[in-house]
Amino acid sequence: MVNLDRTDLRMLGVLQAEGRITNADLAERVNLSPSACLRRLQRMESEGVLAGYSAQVDPEAVGLGLQAFVRVQLTRHESDVIERFVERVNGWDEVVACYALTGDMDYLMHIYVADLQHFSRFLLDRLLNASGVADVNSSFVLRTVKRSAALPLTQLERP
Repeated sequence: MVNLDRTDLRMLGVLQAEGRITNADLAERVNLSPSACLRRLQRMESEGVLAGYSAQVDPEAVGLGLQAFVRVQLTRHESDVIERFVERVNGWDEVVACYALTGDMDYLMHIYVADLQHFSRFLLDRLLNASGVADVNSSFVLRTVKRSAALPLTQLERP
């Protein structure tokens, strides 16, 4: 774990909300000189705290109107079965996130597709054809209540 002070955390908070902010504006927001701000930013990049920069795309604006969460159970838990499943998941563009879980299901996948027909093709042609898949359980998103990629950094501040 990287040691971050309050200023680092404030910088990260601003960057999570405004990833395109200029260094000069970021420095002003966190009360640093632009050169000091840039040094901290470069340090956090080199230490892997800042893993990258990206744009948030509205899924519906680009025709991805259906979200699903799919729980997957594998037939066996041997390394070759797991590796093959993970390799396939990483090749499926529809899967935007996949998590290994504890409990009765092995994986939880977050999927974006255009519509129910696209989901059906994905499920039948890809997921259920993936060797090692024993069971799937799907839930469709009716409404997004909260969506944020920002981490809760305020709880990391030390008194």
